[in-house]
Amino acid sequence: MTISLYTSPTPNGWKASVALEEMQLDYQVRSVDLRKGEQKTPEFLALNPNGRIPVMVDHGNQDFVVFESGAILLYLGQLTGKLWPDNARQQSQVTQWLMFQMGGIGPMMGQANVFYRYMEEQIPTAISRYQNEGRRLFEVLNTHLSDHEYLVDDYSIADIANWCWVRTYKWSGISMDGLDHLHRWKNSIEARPAARRGVEVPHKIVPESVARAGRTLI
Repeated sequence: MTISLYTSPTPNGWKASVALEEMQLDYQVRSVDLRKGEQKTPEFLALNPNGRIPVMVDHGNQDFVVFESGAILLYLGQLTGKLWPDNARQQSQVTQWLMFQMGGIGPMMGQANVFYRYMEEQIPTAISRYQNEGRRLFEVLNTHLSDHEYLVDDYSIADIANWCWVRTYKWSGISMDGLDHLHRWKNSIEARPAARRGVEVPHKIVPESVARAGRTLI
């Protein structure tokens, strides 16, 4: 399997690269510079009409294109059987926690980033709205992880999806104080060599420099 991954150093981009590293799949990185608007070029829009990263092209499957980070994780899991359960019940559970990230963690933290870090006008009610909701979702994860090592029995694409966002909590200004189970889970994934490699694709970034540069993490 040969794969091209069009990506940028953002939580959604990392979801794909971490999964590819964990699954030990061969892939080529195509870096997309969001600041230059490369995701809006005709060439990129031909791959993803929504103009967002990441996008994956599976050259071993007639150059099949997959966009949306969650769809990429599902495609890879179902295709390879890696980080993906072998029974319908657990497959549903993994999908539920993946959707939890796609519909909750990602959008809330993304909006917290925008209002907390990047808007010229500070709007306290908007900042608190998204930070508080992000914290609530963190508490949901913490409660679940109080009696689960991972989100669904074994380490899966659901853990990758949520971790790639949760690990950026400081950028969103969301507190993790008192969430011991969430900390344990986050740190256990952080210790995985493949996960560490994945979040350095397409290149390593320093959170403080990202904030100063005003780069939006999406």
